[in-house]
Amino acid sequence: MIKKAIISGVLFSSIFLVGCNGKPEVVVLEDSENEGNDADLSSELNLVSELKSEVITSVTEQTELDRESIAIMVDGNVKEMSVSVSYPTDIKVDETKIQQAVEDSIKKVSKAENVTINEEDITIKIEKY
Repeated sequence: MIKKAIISGVLFSSIFLVGCNGKPEVVVLEDSENEGNDADLSSELNLVSELKSEVITSVTEQTELDRESIAIMVDGNVKEMSVSVSYPTDIKVDETKIQQAVEDSIKKVSKAENVTINEEDITIKIEKY
């Protein structure tokens, strides 16, 4: 038993020491050029999150669909955005209401976030599942 513990200790020490065969290097990564990109990414993520919440609220209010029965995906950024809304096939809903709810949500969120989103850059997809 003691012999196994000693052999394990020696084996571990030799493996550890082989990895430390030289002077340890400390690497400091400076990412100052990406600080602006992080702020842009954060604001875009916030925009997408707010838009998704607003679309869910607006669609459920205007169509009387249950929150759990619809699936909404918002993807992209300010320059090119895609919004997909899916709902069950057995529910009869006027798709123009959903389309209008999504468009109104985009306008509302872009105004609140002080961002300009061109209508040509938005793809809205409505489908049944």
